[in-house]
Amino acid sequence: MNLNPEYREGLDELASHYKSVLSLLGEDTEREGLQKTPMRVAKAMQVLTRGYTQDPHKVLTDALFKEDYNQMVIVKDIDVFSLCEHHMLPFYGKAHVAYIPNGYITGLSKSARVVESFARRLQVQERLTVQIRDCIQEALNPMGVAVVIEASHMCMQMRGVEKQGSATTTSAFTGVFLSHPPTRQEFMTLISNKYR
Repeated sequence: MNLNPEYREGLDELASHYKSVLSLLGEDTEREGLQKTPMRVAKAMQVLTRGYTQDPHKVLTDALFKEDYNQMVIVKDIDVFSLCEHHMLPFYGKAHVAYIPNGYITGLSKSARVVESFARRLQVQERLTVQIRDCIQEALNPMGVAVVIEASHMCMQMRGVEKQGSATTTSAFTGVFLSHPPTRQEFMTLISNKYR
């Protein structure tokens, strides 16, 4: 029985399935090093997929403030950790998110929380990029949204083509980031500059 609120229902059943997986891989699930592994993996998977229990739209609208500011707001270098839905292997990197307010702003940490909420699900990078963009556009109704994600995929590095140095970049834009190329270029320039 799950009494820890950090974990969701089904934890014991999930652990049972991982025990079966270990056995099918040829492991002795009773040996000392593996006895607690099924539950550890079940807990880890629930943490890695906790985005299913979060409402990213609510994250933004719970911290909505009327503000007469109509210049670009960028939160860059947001850590991204997700699981590829094709092989359930990690992909990780950085997200850069911008919007141009249209009467309302949201708390600065909220962009990172939206990224986290969508990333902590089984994903593909392309969909993740669009989900973040669409959520911010729908919740804030800004003049435009820009999202760029740069990530390395373990499914390409550990298996398949096995290209360790490769990275994937995806982007998604709305509003003035689409219709006004200089605005999009300003965003791209600002996220490429290192502030440190």
